[in-house]
Amino acid sequence: EDRFLEIETPVLHTQSGGAEAKPFETYHNSMDMELTLRIATELHLKRLIIGGFEKVYEIGRIFRNEGISTRHNPEFTSIELYQAYADYEDMMDLTEHIVCSIAQEVCGGLVVPYGDHTVSFERPWRRVTMHDVVKEEIPDFDFAALDLEDPESLPKAKAAAAAAGVPGVNDVKSVGEVLNLCFEELCEPKLIQPTFVIDYPVEVSPLAKPHRSKPGLVERFELFAVGREHANSFSELTDPMDQRERFEAQ
Repeated sequence: EDRFLEIETPVLHTQSGGAEAKPFETYHNSMDMELTLRIATELHLKRLIIGGFEKVYEIGRIFRNEGISTRHNPEFTSIELYQAYADYEDMMDLTEHIVCSIAQEVCGGLVVPYGDHTVSFERPWRRVTMHDVVKEEIPDFDFAALDLEDPESLPKAKAAAAAAGVPGVNDVKSVGEVLNLCFEELCEPKLIQPTFVIDYPVEVSPLAKPHRSKPGLVERFELFAVGREHANSFSELTDPMDQRERFEAQ
């Protein structure tokens, strides 16, 4: 009903891309070519957007040659979609619509038991910035109040994070990375009801467009429920110079 076109893109790639992950490697005998199994469907879908297909998606198998846990599998199915002339606000609305429609169809309602919790998918879902949700756990320190041009901001952020019991803060090199560590350690496990965490630091979001009104942040969200991430989206970065600078900075 939203007029998206379902696409089937290649599983075998000459070069892995679209995510930060180690690929499975294979070999094509008749073509005498080294290939990898895809780690994302992103790049071919973006080519279709550039080619004039304004709404595309793929439900496809993804392969990542990495660790195994109760939350990670070397092969899994994902849905990835792209829409021209849309931003992360549009994607949040669409995500709510998709998940609520599925919950209603499969479960017969929008209030669903899950383990020890009862999850309500009633709209609208909570939308909270990463700065604000971290401040709920560290009320005596405000990352948003830091002057990122001040060289003392990073030591202050690390000290606040370490005092809150966040591990690994001495290994990162920016305030944004410290903020992200605080979120992952202190906040993510507590997000039981569907929650969009929005406006991420640019340091952990190299492909997202700069926020239109908040310097140092990008227009990105991740969806969390029952203490784990379920979706990631952002307004796409379309400035090639900015993109190159970010890649070189990594």
